[in-house]
Order: sequence, then structure tokens, then C-alpha cells
Amino acid sequence: MLEGKAMVKETDMAVKMQIQAMAFASQALDLYDVFDCISIAAHIKKEFDIKYGGIWQCVVGSDFGCFFTHTQGTFIYFALETLNFLIFKAVSS
Repeated sequence: MLEGKAMVKETDMAVKMQIQAMAFASQALDLYDVFDCISIAAHIKKEFDIKYGGIWQCVVGSDFGCFFTHTQGTFIYFALETLNFLIFKAVSS
């Protein structure tokens, strides 16, 4: 497990949820090859959907750009190992 080795770059999540995000990311890295970013992201998204409800989004990779709108208090962007993780809850319409 890699918890505690992540570097949070930006967030508006509560600390407890941040810790959970990094734990899910660490768990996904234990389950999938580091190059299988789609499976890693799908795993994290599924765990957030189950634990927190709603529609969550997850982007995983070493180099990406993005622009999005999120529900306040549900955004985190962090680095773990060689990957960056962006997790947020979509805004309901």
C-alpha cells in the first residue's frame, strides 16, 4: 500500500475524503499495472460512486489537461508514484 506517499496538488475535499481518495488510488495501483490507467480510474470511480453516491469522475495519467465544473467540496488532484489523479463529483443538472 502506498498511502501517505501521495502529494496533494489541489483540493477542496474534506481531509477524511482526501485520505479515502488516496487509499482507493493505492488500492488500484496494487490491483492493476501502472500503465493501465483506464482500469485504475474505473476502479477509483466505482469505489467513490459506492461510498459517496452520485456521479463521480476520475482521470488518471502522467500528462493531461482538463477543465471542468464540480460539486463544491468534492475535488482532489494529487500525484502518487508516477501518476496524477483527478477525482471530482459532477454537478447535477
